[in-house]
Amino acid sequence: MSSSASPLPADVITERLLLRPWTRSEADAVLDGIRSPYWADDFPAEGDRVIAGLFEQHPDWLGPYGHRLVIERDSGLVVGSIGLFWPPSEGVLEIGYGMVTSRRGRGYASEATRALADFALTAPEVHAVNADVELSNPASVRVLEKAGFHRWATGESLATFRIAIPERDRH
Repeated sequence: MSSSASPLPADVITERLLLRPWTRSEADAVLDGIRSPYWADDFPAEGDRVIAGLFEQHPDWLGPYGHRLVIERDSGLVVGSIGLFWPPSEGVLEIGYGMVTSRRGRGYASEATRALADFALTAPEVHAVNADVELSNPASVRVLEKAGFHRWATGESLATFRIAIPERDRH
């Protein structure tokens, strides 16, 4: 690698998961319906297809503070995706996540969400990470609570959860 080449973004590793950035070829495979032997049988889900289709419009999402595949370390299989919607707005990033049906109920979503939020808060321009969740989705509310997020605002059908660096959170 030449000295002018950019280093690859660091993977985020948890006890059971590896969160690594998508590659353009993986996004293309999802969009083209090409299966990888490194994907769980029920990956990609519809949300993964939507994200893969947006990388062209949002190239920053392929960067270090963008979207990542969730890989189960024991099996080496992609079991979901999680992402930060870069760039931050007034120091706040939005996070979104999804696990394949076959891996739900194992705590993977909370584990990945907490790890990626902690990673996001290392960016000097980020002081908080938000997640919006429909109130009709109690499983997702539990994911965020287990990940250390706190309810920050509640609307008629949507709640916003937040995790922040208190001394930098100006809102």
